[in-house]
Amino acid sequence: MGRRTVIGGAAATALAAAGFQAVPAYAGPLGKHDPRTVRLSVMGTTDLHGNVFNWDYFKNTEYDDSAHNDIGLAKISTLVTAVRERIAREGRTPAPLMLDAGDTIQGTPLAYYFAKVQPITGGHLHPMAAAMNEIGYDAAALGNHEFNYGLDILRKFQRQLKFPLLGANAQDWTTGLPVFPPYVLKRVHVPGERPITVGILGLTNPGIAIWDKANVENKIKFGGIVELAKYWVPRVRRAGADVVIVAAHSGADLSSSYGDALPVPENASALMAEEVPGIDAVLVGHAHQEIPERLVTNKATGDQVVLTEPLKWGMRLAVIDLDLQKVHGRWKVVARHSQVLNANTVAADPRVTDLLQKDHDKVVEYVNAKVGTCTEAMSAATAPWEDTAALDFVNFVQADAVSKALAGTPQASLPVLAIAAPFNRGAAIPAGDVSVRDVAGLYIFDNTLLGVTMTGAQVKDYLEFSAQYFKQVSGSGPFPSDQVTNAPTSTAPTGTPDYNYDILGGLTKPMSYQIDIAKPVGSRITDLQYGGVAVAADQQFVVAVNNYRQSGGGNFPHVKTAPVVYNRQVEIRQLMIDYVSTTGEVNPATFHTTDWSLTSNGSPIVVS
Repeated sequence: MGRRTVIGGAAATALAAAGFQAVPAYAGPLGKHDPRTVRLSVMGTTDLHGNVFNWDYFKNTEYDDSAHNDIGLAKISTLVTAVRERIAREGRTPAPLMLDAGDTIQGTPLAYYFAKVQPITGGHLHPMAAAMNEIGYDAAALGNHEFNYGLDILRKFQRQLKFPLLGANAQDWTTGLPVFPPYVLKRVHVPGERPITVGILGLTNPGIAIWDKANVENKIKFGGIVELAKYWVPRVRRAGADVVIVAAHSGADLSSSYGDALPVPENASALMAEEVPGIDAVLVGHAHQEIPERLVTNKATGDQVVLTEPLKWGMRLAVIDLDLQKVHGRWKVVARHSQVLNANTVAADPRVTDLLQKDHDKVVEYVNAKVGTCTEAMSAATAPWEDTAALDFVNFVQADAVSKALAGTPQASLPVLAIAAPFNRGAAIPAGDVSVRDVAGLYIFDNTLLGVTMTGAQVKDYLEFSAQYFKQVSGSGPFPSDQVTNAPTSTAPTGTPDYNYDILGGLTKPMSYQIDIAKPVGSRITDLQYGGVAVAADQQFVVAVNNYRQSGGGNFPHVKTAPVVYNRQVEIRQLMIDYVSTTGEVNPATFHTTDWSLTSNGSPIVVS
């Protein structure tokens, strides 16, 4: 707790501690401050993912990580107050605006509880809506995870907000018209002058069409970020906007986790700034990156556009400063700057924590409730590079659920496999009493379960694709894990995330294989066997898989076109909790065997 010593009322101290840098206002051609310059400040968050408190519900303790980041809207509120107080103390007008770039209502047990256990459709105010309303947001963009719980929850959340939820490229399936407000105009006061009209355009991620296909198909389609910005930015200008800010739930650097499954890219914010005239600033989301300031030159106008991304979970607050002057009677941005402020330097705002303490306490009680016992401890810390009981447990529950559901169907006699990714290296189930949070920590996403049929050849292709997660190294080691895992690829230039590496397991018989990481990508899977017998290319399997992967997330081969034989929209995490509740015990001896391993030129390697 020692580093969290600053309170919101001491604005100058709080901002200095958070890393705020005062930037001189625009200077004219002679390098002197022009008194006609007006500065508009815009604050922003993104990828809050259900975080209000600086709390790790899975560890049941205050949040911390290797960089000692803090999280949550309560911390952000303190920084927002400090920025507002500084601007007011300086006598500056207009007052600052507050925006968000999406992924708000999914990601923590707090968010899950009020979507699934006590859904807000029953009348409870969503804690994220309550916190954002209290802080005083002016607008927010839709994120892809807003659609995870279905349209009823999303529409209820939208109605609970005191500000617009924007999504210009969320379009009616038939008419193509936007089904959420595409933009909002905010008029901010300037003494002695006409107001500055700020147009805020919201764009979300086209990948929703893949990742939440079950919730949006035949209802909502999603156009490209660049294409819809080209359509809407001129309209926002014609509607009277002097300034155009885009809140884009799309990473800055061009890439797509879904490859060519969609004709438009997943991450395109920088491309949009280059290609679409008329944008002054972009609040970037989705990629969970920290971008204090990036200046992009628009190809058509030569004007600079400032991009900023404030990391994730409320770790940072972005502050964009736009200096404006009157040009031919209209306000025009003549200079731009952005920075991010660190939330770990301030205390939580008691207005927010007091408002939501009962919700928080209710969820803490829920996730700490005992559901069973475990005969021995299981950890996911080494799951990316060795076969662990923790991931075998996930695969066992998935495969078992699909197998039971297939009884009496034509697929009932087929061998059942399951696929799981090491989502959370920090997850662990202790020996002894097991709580909801222990089980849920192994599966931190709200994915649902499907079963598809695949051939032996397709399973091998799938594993080869998954194995690109490893960097190519030779020798027996020992290698530090970061020298082996998270290899960069063309679609993940900063490194393949853990959630895009899949591990395969069998239900009644082991699916065994080795991954030779001395070999090039595409020829790494060796000794692929089912029940001790080499897998035949035409052998048929049922594969249990999550909806994200089956709908194309990660762009793994075959799975999105494979015939679906099971889809009851049951959440995998809840299946795991139900398994422990029903059986009363988790015993790794019933499901854990060492079936896969890493090798180098056929010899075992050691990863530390």
